Amino acid sequence: MIGAAPLFSLWAEPLAVHALVLDPAPRMISLPAPERRFPTLTRTHPGAVMFERMIHDLWGLEALGAEDGRPLLDHGRWPVLNPLSGRPVRHAAPPPQPEFLTAWGEGVRQFPIGPVPPDIEEPLHWRLHLLGEAVLRAEAQPGFAHKGTLGLMLGKSARAAARFPARLAGDATVAHSLAFARAAEAALGVTVPPRAAALRRAMLEAERAAVLLLGVSRLAEAAGAPQLCARAALLREAMLRACFGAFGHRLMMDRVLPGGVAQDIAPEGLPMLLGAMAAIGRDWPWLLRAAKALAARLAGMGIARPEPGVVAGGIPARAAGLAWDARADDELPPRAAVLDSADAAARLWLMLAECDDALRLLRLALDDVSPGMASAQASSALSAPVPGVAGTGFALVEAARGPVLCWLRLDEAGLIAQAWLHDPSWGHLPMLETALAGAELHDAPVIRASIPISASGMDL
Repeated sequence: MIGAAPLFSLWAEPLAVHALVLDPAPRMISLPAPERRFPTLTRTHPGAVMFERMIHDLWGLEALGAEDGRPLLDHGRWPVLNPLSGRPVRHAAPPPQPEFLTAWGEGVRQFPIGPVPPDIEEPLHWRLHLLGEAVLRAEAQPGFAHKGTLGLMLGKSARAAARFPARLAGDATVAHSLAFARAAEAALGVTVPPRAAALRRAMLEAERAAVLLLGVSRLAEAAGAPQLCARAALLREAMLRACFGAFGHRLMMDRVLPGGVAQDIAPEGLPMLLGAMAAIGRDWPWLLRAAKALAARLAGMGIARPEPGVVAGGIPARAAGLAWDARADDELPPRAAVLDSADAAARLWLMLAECDDALRLLRLALDDVSPGMASAQASSALSAPVPGVAGTGFALVEAARGPVLCWLRLDEAGLIAQAWLHDPSWGHLPMLETALAGAELHDAPVIRASIPISASGMDL
């Protein structure tokens, strides 16, 4: 189906399967499945197993030759089986017990965590197999934050459905909204006004900086570095308050829409964002010194590399030497650093490096939305008309955790007939499982904090 090209994402509709591969540029491949079956990709791309399990749960398509047919998202508690198949049937059997892979050997014991975690974390059901305090195998089951997002989008116009990708993952609301908007614009042939494009760039980089500071804070907290945790959290709070002042919402939710943006930056927003950036700049030397001390403790911990045949992207992949970044062709390209140690220390350094670069890109974007530029542009041109016509389009956007993808198929009235939203967690969860295997149990919280996962982003 896709040869040896690295797989980024795999999804379906009732009678077809779609893949996005890097060849080397992103390219879509589609395979009809008139009998609701398709050949498994796991023999050439073992990392495709989670996608195939998800496709069976949502669309009811069977991967022929697959060795792992366990449910992934459907725990037997949905009202119907295969809700996106076009012919769902009601669940008739009682919910089964979750199935996990096994690990055999004398003294091996199982250690369950979740799905309701003891602290504020994503709802995932973890099953660790331990020999003493050493983790032999780690496996996670998502699906506990299922919202029916894809089904809720069907039959709606692009403008009406925009609120759903904005709520898929709270730490990527701008990124998912932008991927959705760009996919709709590609399908409909819409060109975004220049000022709206500049405002989108500013919001995306502000979100990236805030989320990366949160990642540093959570990793420092898990590793027992309270001062770094507190300082990074305070700087993130300053950025979120500036985003509220500039765009009326801390997470900038529902500000990016197909065709443009919902509103202009507030008059006081520009100085507030510049003030937050200045505060981060003043504390940056201290953050680097504190991170250097923490990185020495994290060196060699939680080594994680992408699954064979699959491109994960984001900081976990760049920490393992893979340089792909969805922003490479953007108007303001990043200065993405790449390391090769693949450990928690490398991921910490990349969080800081990419936060610093996000602030650089934010400053450039703000130059394009300054009062002088607003007077040079048509300040009212914040959105282009969105026609009601048929079309198909996809878009990739680099979020703080990694690339997000949106694919849309619109019918003749411009309503959503099929949709797919890909969160970076699809590539990062298998990496986290690998990172935990071989680690000590007391290091598990640190490793999990170094590879942030959004269960909500996966549970759809």
